Amino acid sequence: MDFKDYYATLGVAKTATDKEIKQAYRKLARKHHPDLNPGNKAAEAKFKEINEANEVLGDPEKRKKYDELGSNWRMYEQQAASGGHPFGGASPGQSTYRTMTPEEMEELFGDRTPFSDFFNTFFGGEGFSRASGARGASRTRRRAGRDVENEIELTLEDAYRGTTRRLLREQDGEVKHRDVRIPAGVTDGSRMRISGEGEQGAGGGQAGDLYLRVRLSPHPVFERKERDLYVKAPVPLTTAVLGGEVQVPTLSGKPATLRIPPLTQNGVLLRLKGYGMPVNGKADQAGDLYARVHVLLPTRLSDEERKHFEELKQLGGGDSKAHSAA
Repeated sequence: MDFKDYYATLGVAKTATDKEIKQAYRKLARKHHPDLNPGNKAAEAKFKEINEANEVLGDPEKRKKYDELGSNWRMYEQQAASGGHPFGGASPGQSTYRTMTPEEMEELFGDRTPFSDFFNTFFGGEGFSRASGARGASRTRRRAGRDVENEIELTLEDAYRGTTRRLLREQDGEVKHRDVRIPAGVTDGSRMRISGEGEQGAGGGQAGDLYLRVRLSPHPVFERKERDLYVKAPVPLTTAVLGGEVQVPTLSGKPATLRIPPLTQNGVLLRLKGYGMPVNGKADQAGDLYARVHVLLPTRLSDEERKHFEELKQLGGGDSKAHSAA
């Protein structure tokens, strides 16, 4: 069994502070992450070593035990070669190591899956019996893995149509993936459960679940309020006065026709029923789309147009009548 020098793995001194260890780990993890090195087995192996080193050095209690046991690793090898138990009785003149009880192992390491043989030997693994702590053919206690929660960011289009996202994770030294279907109509803050994609179980125990918490990113055109959508609808002045039709965008990608009644005022909300967000699990239900009228005033006038506006002004332009009626 080769000694695992976790300090050398992270490239830090034995006197490194917790902050220095954390910084070194993050830097190396980003460099060797399997997502950034697809198909690179060497990077996968290095990423595993980095995580193993951080598993120990990043925990003050584990680091303390590693420092104590690591300094006597050659004695361990001598005892192992002679058939002795590294944590059992020692020969005269040699140090004696106390057997770690299963309760101590559970308190120290929880149900995290061990990595290398060195990690298993010094910190407990499948070779330890819950009853006696002795190495042999006994098995680790069966325990289910913990649930994990992560955030997933979606666009409004993703939530409207539904989408598929690929999840990547390292398991048994290999990078595995799973395609997850995001249904149409998910709301901001909703949680999705992905069975069996949480933390691995111990001793053959069932893996935990992964919960994805949805966060919808802001949209440049649409505003969402629960199931309804809001959009600005530019309307020419003549159409606002005389009535007519304009085209407004929808999340489906196909514009919808909005009817503008005569004398429609600026800022008025007009509803397009059923053009809002779909309801998750109910294909025949959807919210509404509200178009806020934005009357477009002309930026320049021809001589003839100015003449007509002057004539309209002489007639009162309809404004005085509207105000007096109000």
